[in-house]
Amino acid sequence: MIEKDKGEIKEYDIYRDSLLRYLGYSNELGESFRPLIDKKWVHASYGLAIAYVFADTYDKSMKTFKSTNGNVSKSLITGGDVVLWQMLASVAIPGFTINRICWAVGKGLKAAKFKHKLGKWIPTIVGLSSIPFIIHPIDRTVDKLMDNTYRKYLNNL
Repeated sequence: MIEKDKGEIKEYDIYRDSLLRYLGYSNELGESFRPLIDKKWVHASYGLAIAYVFADTYDKSMKTFKSTNGNVSKSLITGGDVVLWQMLASVAIPGFTINRICWAVGKGLKAAKFKHKLGKWIPTIVGLSSIPFIIHPIDRTVDKLMDNTYRKYLNNL
């Protein structure tokens, strides 16, 4: 259990409250290092992030299944919500964002005819340093997107 504000107690969630959460960001690391590493390692980083998403989805679905005395519909709805949110907020949007940041920095360096030996590392450094700045805005955007589409649709059923 974890203490929350206002005296509430929140259940400890290994997928959200532990260092395991950072596996969801492994593809951002892969994208940041794309200019320096073989493409297979970038793909492996996506595999790791997606495995995290499916593990979290399974965990949340099973918790719902158990807490609703075996209600398959509710556990499928929970699973759908988790997998969709995680794939958007942890894999697709941040991976694309970091990819484009690194690409733009690389293009800018090429256009500036930057020839220093650190030039190969600059897109990676910028990509890595941008990760903390993109996480929360992406999470909030995906929350709003899901609240106004998928979740709204499910609430109307």
